[in-house]
Amino acid sequence: MKRVNFMCTAFRDGFQSVYGARVFTKDFLPALEAARDAGIDYFEAGGGARYQSLYFYCNEDAFDMMDQFRVTAGPDANLQTLARGINVVGLESQSSDVIDMHAKLFRKHGITTIRNFDALNDVNNLIHSGQCIVNHGLKHQVCVTLMALPPGCTGAHDPDFYEQTLRGILDADIPFDSVCFKDASGTAYPATVYETIRRAREILGPDAFIHYHTHETAGISVACNRAALDAGASAIDLSLAPVSGGTCQPDLIVMWHALRGTDYELDVDIDKVREAEEIFKECMADYFLPPEAIAVEPLIPWSPMPGGALTANTQMLRDNGIMDKYPELIRAMREVVEKGGFGTSVTPVSQFYIQQAFNNVMFGPWEKIAEPYGRMVLGYFGKTPVPPDPDVVALASKQLRLQPTTTPPLELNDADPDKGLEAARRRLQKENLEESDENLFIVATCGEKGIRFLKGHGEIGVRKIDRAESEPPPEETPAEEAPVAYAVRVNGRSFQLQIEGNRVAVNGKSYEVDLQPAEAGEMPAAAPGAAPARPPMPAPAAMAAATEVHAQMPGRVLKIHVRPGDPVTDGQPILILEAMKMEVPVNAPTDGTIATVDVAVGDQVANSQLLATIG
Repeated sequence: MKRVNFMCTAFRDGFQSVYGARVFTKDFLPALEAARDAGIDYFEAGGGARYQSLYFYCNEDAFDMMDQFRVTAGPDANLQTLARGINVVGLESQSSDVIDMHAKLFRKHGITTIRNFDALNDVNNLIHSGQCIVNHGLKHQVCVTLMALPPGCTGAHDPDFYEQTLRGILDADIPFDSVCFKDASGTAYPATVYETIRRAREILGPDAFIHYHTHETAGISVACNRAALDAGASAIDLSLAPVSGGTCQPDLIVMWHALRGTDYELDVDIDKVREAEEIFKECMADYFLPPEAIAVEPLIPWSPMPGGALTANTQMLRDNGIMDKYPELIRAMREVVEKGGFGTSVTPVSQFYIQQAFNNVMFGPWEKIAEPYGRMVLGYFGKTPVPPDPDVVALASKQLRLQPTTTPPLELNDADPDKGLEAARRRLQKENLEESDENLFIVATCGEKGIRFLKGHGEIGVRKIDRAESEPPPEETPAEEAPVAYAVRVNGRSFQLQIEGNRVAVNGKSYEVDLQPAEAGEMPAAAPGAAPARPPMPAPAAMAAATEVHAQMPGRVLKIHVRPGDPVTDGQPILILEAMKMEVPVNAPTDGTIATVDVAVGDQVANSQLLATIG
């Protein structure tokens, strides 16, 4: 029998692919312990989206999470994280010193192996990052990233292309301990997988460790895993319910069953694995499970969106009240992938694709270039597998006011005074925060949100089920009235209200209130401690000459650059919205003076909502 090695991805990729990586550490540790007791000793333990998400949405420290993971998994477990080449664990590419600090800190906090990929398969982006990983005593699993091109497209992502990329890694003399062929969208089909890994085995020799990674999103993960094993792969990736199948890796039990009666064997105690899955289900019972996370999507080959991006983006669409745009967004993906130069649809490039598709749906095809997508086609993240569409390149250059470049991104980043550890140090000093290695790295990779976390202002964005609301009412309880929505303007600010029973949602934030009817002719009394009533709004005539600034897309107010009374010029940024992981500037449409700012930092705004007025 041939023993099949596997890595358990449940506690990293599983979390990203189902919950958008928004999971509290304390909630999953009992499941990790059960998986350890079932005999699993190779885990994906962090990196990827499970780094930034802890600071952005969980108000937790990713380094503390890794420490707890190591303690629970035991001293001998192989703990692996995911890195994005020169982007390390963020969407933005980094300078040399930050890349080195990444390897140093992950080794310090219990990690054994780092899987390291570049979404463009630009080998130059793997040289420095790979060397840093090895220099700090970690095992380096270098990647070739896979996907199937949308039907009808040609030019890359076939066995010849993958062989060329692997030979480029060897020619660059990048040190590595193993090679992974990573398919984040689950779209590479068995024939391509088999031929690619067969060639890799021939090139690398019989003793090389070759790892294969895919997702179930397109419904063919088990077949692809089997093709990889038949071609000579040393290991595959598997997950555990409730974060298996669908957008995740295939379930360990499913793969075990698929290999029964063959020459392959998963060396696990399957009954203990079943027990571990039951414990894991209990741990995650309170988390909102998006329906698309547990489904196969037959249209994914036309719109190769990774499992880890699919649910994260559908959740953002839900948060912004535009989930109805999802089918259009999926349809728009194909053109964006094709014209973007066929970078592999894996973070960060997958996010660039979805942002541009989102803009094409919201503003019209190619009316507004998403900055990260534009920078990609202009060469600022490296060389794409094939040249991007020249018309899109010209449009990006015009809108972003940037010239195309062939300068390596690492060279650009090292010359950028706003990047690197010294820039992060200045930000820490400005905020009177400790200048530890961890804090420097947090600020370098998480920016303003990293600062907010370190100052104790981190936010919670974990989606859990409200059990009290989810239980059906007793039979004798009359049905509640349908929710009522209002747009309310108070003292120059606009609020979106939705009232349902005794719950009121204000700009997307839900509160439980005691709604008491006031006597005729009276105003309800202010709550104890509430601010006194403000003077009434100016008469409508006083506002008649104002120019209103409305949101062009739903999002969350991240920054406000102006206050009432400030002069502004046409095109000047007045605030920043965060939408679909983009920072979208809202610019003044005219010269004038800010009359009102109608939103506050943290507000969730709807499409077309009033943001400010200019007099």
